[in-house]
Amino acid sequence: MSADHAVDDTDSVPLAEEELLRARLYGLLARLLRAPPDADLLAGLSAIRGDGGPFGDALDRLASAARDDDATSVAAEHTILFIGVGGSERLPYASYYLTGFMNEKPLAELRDDMARLGIARADGVSEPEDHLAALFEMMAGLIGGAFGLSDGGPVGLAEQRRFYDRHIGSWAGRFFADLQTSPSARFYRAVGAVGEQFLAVEGRAFDLAA
Repeated sequence: MSADHAVDDTDSVPLAEEELLRARLYGLLARLLRAPPDADLLAGLSAIRGDGGPFGDALDRLASAARDDDATSVAAEHTILFIGVGGSERLPYASYYLTGFMNEKPLAELRDDMARLGIARADGVSEPEDHLAALFEMMAGLIGGAFGLSDGGPVGLAEQRRFYDRHIGSWAGRFFADLQTSPSARFYRAVGAVGEQFLAVEGRAFDLAA
């Protein structure tokens, strides 16, 4: 299974509602980081309603941003933020955030864990695997059962936490906080708020389960 699997694959795996929601949230954030949303996805996002608290408020902000923007302008924003000719505003890579350079030790450690967990690099993808979108796709797959340990065992909460702590928890919150301060961010400022609050919820949940 590649790290670019479709998140909706989790629908084929029996999951508790909370776990399915976690997988889908990781998948949604991966989708928004990987490529700009099209009109249909923006319409779906505009219908989201939070249920209070910091995370719910962030979801409401995302819905408002989806209503206020259009696919063309969000695509232009995505390009400036993450692709821009001559340099993007934000580099969503673990190696960069943890060492200041690309393709460093965090990427090598991730590749070791990918091999152990049976996660293969997707064909045709040229960017390093420690891009945050890829890491979120991997988390969605670990939660949903798309990947398994090399010995065929299940991926439980302890293994999810190990992957999260090693490859996401140490830096991704800072990335989302930085994204919210990016000069060109409008729609993606709301994405950054959702990402930051979601990771805060994940971190607390892992701590409580320890």
